[in-house]
Amino acid sequence: MKRVKEETGALLATEVANPMHIEKALRAGIDILWIGARTTVNPFSVQELANALKGVDVPVLVKNPAYPDLQLWIGALERINRAGIKKLASVHRGFHSYEVTMYRNQPQWDLAIELKTMCPELPLICDPSHICGNTHLTAFVAQKAMDLHYDGLMIETHNDPLRALSDARQQITPDRLFEIISNLVIRNPLKEDQRSRLQELREKINEIDEELLQTLSSRMLLSKEIGEWKRDNNIIVFQVSRWEEILKKALELGETMGLSRDFVKALYVLIHDESIRTQVDVMNLAKKAEQPVS
Repeated sequence: MKRVKEETGALLATEVANPMHIEKALRAGIDILWIGARTTVNPFSVQELANALKGVDVPVLVKNPAYPDLQLWIGALERINRAGIKKLASVHRGFHSYEVTMYRNQPQWDLAIELKTMCPELPLICDPSHICGNTHLTAFVAQKAMDLHYDGLMIETHNDPLRALSDARQQITPDRLFEIISNLVIRNPLKEDQRSRLQELREKINEIDEELLQTLSSRMLLSKEIGEWKRDNNIIVFQVSRWEEILKKALELGETMGLSRDFVKALYVLIHDESIRTQVDVMNLAKKAEQPVS
């Protein structure tokens, strides 16, 4: 890598997982360091790196933890920042999931957006290579990141991907990288003369959101009544057949309305979980009321 820098003048970046890595990387003249997902997940390892970075002026990128935990990600960024690192950025590389999907690591865009909302001055970079785990989705994910106003991309490239020593399936050639970057559409921030129409549409969404919340509140009140009836009649809270019936009907209805099955399922899982929690609370409150006061 040192030779590459000397011959090309390009900035070099590498992953560091322990203090020795930092020492060797800096000695070799590496310009940018990054902390990988499997390191971010361990606060003790991150603190060791933070201690080693004290007094060092080098940009550091912090990838999201392997598992979807926003506070863990923020905690890692804070530890590195407290060590005196001012040139700091976050890298969204997706999250491990037991579900089989088209991605190697689930994007869970909402977590990255929440991080950007909480830390608006912190640069957010997308790593499509690790999110995809393949090459045919790289351009799609890269464009989506740009549409969500990410600050940059981290894409793996190799002159001969089949001979890459790691993650060969997600490596793209330099020519393909140039093609992807050249075809990205970088959208403009909102202009002042566009705000009135956008505000009008947002007001309509606000009204619909309020109706949604009112409907959900009414549904939970009914769940509470059902919980009371089940308690009084000594009936179990969770009934598989009823849940299957609700989900099947919702998926079929959602499809006729143009809603994706994944979205409808995720929504109804959340609603059902809250309904179960409400009914369990009703049962537990009844048990507490029956306990004698000592």
